[in-house]
Amino acid sequence: MNKEFLHTKDGRAIRILAEFLEPEYRYREFGIDNTIVFFGSARILPRNKALANLRKLKKDRKAPAAAVQKAEHNLEMSRYYEEAVELSRRLSEWNKTQKDQYAICSGGGPGIMEAANKGASLAKAPSIGLNIHLPFEQHANPYISSHLNFEFHYFFVRKFWFVYTAKAIIMFPGGFGTLDEMMEVLTLVQTERITKKMVVVLYGEEFWSKVLNLDYLVETGMISAEDLDLFKICSTVEDAFAYVTKGVKANHVAAAGKKKAKKG
Repeated sequence: MNKEFLHTKDGRAIRILAEFLEPEYRYREFGIDNTIVFFGSARILPRNKALANLRKLKKDRKAPAAAVQKAEHNLEMSRYYEEAVELSRRLSEWNKTQKDQYAICSGGGPGIMEAANKGASLAKAPSIGLNIHLPFEQHANPYISSHLNFEFHYFFVRKFWFVYTAKAIIMFPGGFGTLDEMMEVLTLVQTERITKKMVVVLYGEEFWSKVLNLDYLVETGMISAEDLDLFKICSTVEDAFAYVTKGVKANHVAAAGKKKAKKG
């Protein structure tokens, strides 16, 4: 209970350990064994906000052309927010029909993270927010289930909790943070440090084809051609929903079969 010591350099190991153990305690308490994780930008706006911003700027005759152009771009990108809401809602509804439960999990902040939690909320399903303390952008969105709202200090512990219970990960458009999370997940899967089967989706072919040139990595021998099979690029809610649900169910059956074989 000595807060003065806990916030010193010497108390760091205790703080890190607490961030490992407290989520495990809460997950166990509320029966969270499996998650479907949404990654994506905190900067992508809901369509209604993006549209309101654009209309306001267009009414202002003194508004800089660059500001109007940016608002138009934000409105275009807002489709990813709405599609994330719909995909999360559909996955949450599907989850209600499954024996094994898969809770929606996000980074807990605004943008795509908010959209994921909002979709679960619309389906009246619990969802998780793994927030991180930052000086800007990041604040807990209002759609996270209150008992599953976390705030981390250490990025590496937060990323552990993203992956540890994940059975599927969906990467919506994002910046450095999303790319960091994506590459770490793909590295862990590629190197088989993650031994469980993981469904990985990159959502938005138009976006990711411009950001990533993975074919060139194959061409130069930096990755193997089969590494491109570690994920699927989807551009519609229907495609992503079908791929995730089919993959998660197939992986669960395969894992159950392995456990049965070991017992035998």
